Amino acid sequence: MPKLDAIDRKIIRALQANGRMTNLDLAAEVNLSPSPCLRRLRLLEQSGAITGYSVDVDAQAYGLPVTVMVRITLDKHTQDVVGHFEDQMKRIPEVLECMVMTGLSDYLVRVVVSDLEGYERFVRERLHPIGGIGSIDTSFVYGVVKRTHVYPEVG
Repeated sequence: MPKLDAIDRKIIRALQANGRMTNLDLAAEVNLSPSPCLRRLRLLEQSGAITGYSVDVDAQAYGLPVTVMVRITLDKHTQDVVGHFEDQMKRIPEVLECMVMTGLSDYLVRVVVSDLEGYERFVRERLHPIGGIGSIDTSFVYGVVKRTHVYPEVG
């Protein structure tokens, strides 16, 4: 992974705020001329510093208004159990994020479903068949105070 300088981070932050901006607008935003800006952008993409582009979607409008934070603890921590669990998490469409954690739980999983019954189906049909799970602790999100994809400035 390359070492990013202040201009690289400005480019990334600008694109995090508006991934659809033109190179001309991006160059103006970060005080570069268009050619060097495009060259830096391509290097950021090729190096893996920029991993992709996506669109933010209103989950309710999409039909998945219920967000659930699920803390999962495995019953064993062998390479096979951990590997199998993590492979399964990558395959489940309702799982938007699965993070390995320190503390009481092994994983924090962000899940979206259509309703309470959808969450019950998720647990019964997606989580339980995985096996190796010692505990599942669920919290339903009932409001969002802040959501951003823009990293803070460094330095």
